[in-house]
Amino acid sequence: MMKWFKSKRKKNNDANDGVSTDPVIITRSEHGISRKNIDEPALKVLYRLHKAGYQACLVGGAVRDLLLGRHPKDFDVATDATPEQVSKLFRNCRLIGRRFRLAHIHFGRQIIEVATFRAPHGELHQEHHDESGRVLRDNVYGEIHDDVWRRDFTANALYYNIADFSIIDYVGGYEDISNKRLRLIGDQETRYREDPVRMLRAIRFASKLEFSIDDNCKQAILELGPLLGDIPSARLFEEVLKLFHSGHAEESFITLQEYDLFKYLFPDVVNELADKTTAEFIRLAMQSTDDRIKLDKPVTPAFLFAAMLWAPVRKQTQANVESGMPYAVALQKAATKLISSQVRHVSIPKRFTTIMRDIWALQSRFRNHSGRRAYAVLHHPKFRAAYDFLCLRANAGEIEVDDCRWWTELQEKNPEQQKKIISAQQHAPRRRRSRPKRDQGGNQ
Repeated sequence: MMKWFKSKRKKNNDANDGVSTDPVIITRSEHGISRKNIDEPALKVLYRLHKAGYQACLVGGAVRDLLLGRHPKDFDVATDATPEQVSKLFRNCRLIGRRFRLAHIHFGRQIIEVATFRAPHGELHQEHHDESGRVLRDNVYGEIHDDVWRRDFTANALYYNIADFSIIDYVGGYEDISNKRLRLIGDQETRYREDPVRMLRAIRFASKLEFSIDDNCKQAILELGPLLGDIPSARLFEEVLKLFHSGHAEESFITLQEYDLFKYLFPDVVNELADKTTAEFIRLAMQSTDDRIKLDKPVTPAFLFAAMLWAPVRKQTQANVESGMPYAVALQKAATKLISSQVRHVSIPKRFTTIMRDIWALQSRFRNHSGRRAYAVLHHPKFRAAYDFLCLRANAGEIEVDDCRWWTELQEKNPEQQKKIISAQQHAPRRRRSRPKRDQGGNQ
């Protein structure tokens, strides 16, 4: 049974739409969170704040994931101590942030983020919003019943209180987690205008946790998607990485299309998805990324971005070739044009665009099965990524499987055998190849 805690504070419906100041208190015996599943650094921070006389709670995704039987990626702490007070308690503390001041407590490579309870801005703080309603500065401190309103989804608004190991629930988040339901706190439009990235967070959580999105929340996303155009492209790059590098890229890709948000992230790609081969190729790239993450293998954003932009790059390359450009030049100019267009929406650091160009350029060179050119391809620093890319194209039906099969078999040989195969191929009579598709990335 959940027991109720009667707050002495009056409910403020104007400031806390959908949030009660009379929380449900779920006692230690009523929930499944054990301190054994909380990382030691997080417990140290919670206990030290508590012993110093401050309220200290584990909050957000950590509480949600612990209730779902998952191990949280991060452990965030909320407290009534100010950042300066937190800093005095921890020598390993650094204060960061302009929009909202945070304390980072360092334990080797692990960081425990500590945030002071926030309060609604109210009429006295309208200068902290821009004309569209987006929050610009956020250093308005409050109490725990104020802080809950500033969080986005009910599933992320639970507080694990280290004082008595209970869970404090103001918004019905405990029940929503039990029902696998994602529900936004407060007025939908207001909350999305405060931070449009919340729409992408909704997609990410729904895909990652296999939650259903509340109908009101869904309708607001469908209507307010254009607000993503106001978000800096560098921030959207970070959000895209969270969507596609969390082990649920394929589901995120599908859900972004369902909620009509994909076009605001990759406008040059969205029209290409009508082609079944292109859609299948991108889906396979997402699936491959998910599989690598599950096996704890390294992944690079360059591969997924290369896959995402391949169709428009390929189309533009073909147009350039038909205008009289050599293929290599045509591809280079097409890549420059599409990358320049893409970074206006989702920024891509140069260290990744360089890899993307290598992956694309190697696609035509895979047709070389002999001599120095074949050796150069085999020993290229980005051979493996480009080879995986090639085989995904074959699996999607974009190209024949011949090249993928040949390079697969070559890699299975030792260096001496590889040398003999490439040498034999060099002196063998050329076989007639099946005619490639008109706009594929091979020799045109």
